[in-house]
Amino acid sequence: MLKKIATAAGVLLLATLTACSGGGTGTASGGQDNGKITMGFAQVGAESGWRTANTKSVQEAAKAAGVELRFSDAQQKQENQIKAIRSYIQQKVDVIAFSPVVETGWDAVLLEAKRAKIPVILTDRAIDSDDDSLYETFLGSDFVEEGRKAGQWLVDNSQGPVNVVELQGTTGAAPAIDRKKGFEDVIGERPGIKVVATQSGDFTRAGGKQVMEAFLKSTSDIDVVYAHNDDMGLGAIEAIKAAGKKPGKDIRIITVDAVKDGMQALADGEINFIVECNPLLGEQLMDLAEKVVAGEEVPKRVVTEETTFTPEQAKAALPDRKY
Repeated sequence: MLKKIATAAGVLLLATLTACSGGGTGTASGGQDNGKITMGFAQVGAESGWRTANTKSVQEAAKAAGVELRFSDAQQKQENQIKAIRSYIQQKVDVIAFSPVVETGWDAVLLEAKRAKIPVILTDRAIDSDDDSLYETFLGSDFVEEGRKAGQWLVDNSQGPVNVVELQGTTGAAPAIDRKKGFEDVIGERPGIKVVATQSGDFTRAGGKQVMEAFLKSTSDIDVVYAHNDDMGLGAIEAIKAAGKKPGKDIRIITVDAVKDGMQALADGEINFIVECNPLLGEQLMDLAEKVVAGEEVPKRVVTEETTFTPEQAKAALPDRKY
């Protein structure tokens, strides 16, 4: 499954790994000596507005907590994240946190971290492993529940036959798998609602637009778009407009995230319903990191609190929206 990393990409990643927002250079012992926790954080990438807000939250929270953060951007490639985690192990950081690009393929590198006695925290996304001793805790959303909320809104606001096209997230990623499952679990109880086409838009706006353009050409009757994140939904809006149709009216749109651009489209009536996925995990992550480094017990699963938004609720929330 892993692909070879191009030399240029490897050089770029190494350059990224040597930089850290805390400005430190040391080993874990250096972090301990100056009273700071050293955290290696391997981010998925910068594929969406949600991810940008998530990165900012982690960086700002680390600075506020006095945590020396060594940050890497995997550019949505698992091999880059594995390379980053191995680098953090070599640097002997105090704790490693990462948001896995995909669910599988982590056991080997996380076993290396365990043998090095470096605790690991999963943020935002889970892994699929039979050995849950490879990580201390998972901080993030309940993606299945997000899918269920999206499906329930559609069930509650639909009559007769409904043809749905689905813009999936990155293939193999936990939110893509779980948001699909939760949605299908709910709509499966309502005869007449059918997912007639489904394809990955890779959580990007460009991907959502491209897939939606293909759906509009290949599927004659589309009533609803279910996008696994706002960015793909916003891309779908562009494609729907280009096809001479009105998003939110001719084709209803349901998305997940509730970032500002998505919320604005919801307030404008181009999106019909958004399920929130909160990216502001930084403070909770730093709190968990301090506890695991100190050897304290933490819950294996920490679920973030989230809500849903209609157009009216989006209008009310937008003025104070932080992301």
